[in-house]
Amino acid sequence: MIRLLAISGSLRGASTNGALLEAAARLVPPGVIIDSYDGIAGLPHFNPDLDVDPPPAAVSMWRGEIAISDGLIISSPEYARGVPGALKNALDWLVSATEPIGLPVLLVSASPGGAAHAHAQLSEVLRTMNLRLVDGGAHVFSRAQLDPRGELGDGGVLAALRAGLAELVALAAAGRPAM
Repeated sequence: MIRLLAISGSLRGASTNGALLEAAARLVPPGVIIDSYDGIAGLPHFNPDLDVDPPPAAVSMWRGEIAISDGLIISSPEYARGVPGALKNALDWLVSATEPIGLPVLLVSASPGGAAHAHAQLSEVLRTMNLRLVDGGAHVFSRAQLDPRGELGDGGVLAALRAGLAELVALAAAGRPAM
């Protein structure tokens, strides 16, 4: 069984990025499960003075979810031409951790206005943290729209998402590279 962890950079309840992650959960092949992590809003502001053993409880839980994952799917909007603060804060709590090293990541965005700046910033941050980006991190679906049920229905977006997921699953199945 391959376990992928889905993380939305949007804290909105009805976001296109959340809908993209829900669509991903419907598209994965048998033998793959996607669990959602919705705790980024509850993480304390990153402070190196608090990054000790043991770290704050919410940080331990966050790192624990990463540790039992075979890969990540991060879907993020763009705010003021950058990464949402809550998502960046969550990633900052992982910088000194060993749990994410070598994990494959599918980085996507379904922001209707585009998310090229945030996507580029997140790609750089994730590479710096020694995570492996699927397809160079080139999955920005700026035309993604929700249907009246709040679901993603665009066939082209779903096909591209399916292809990205297939690559993520292949990397996850191969395991983390030896360090």
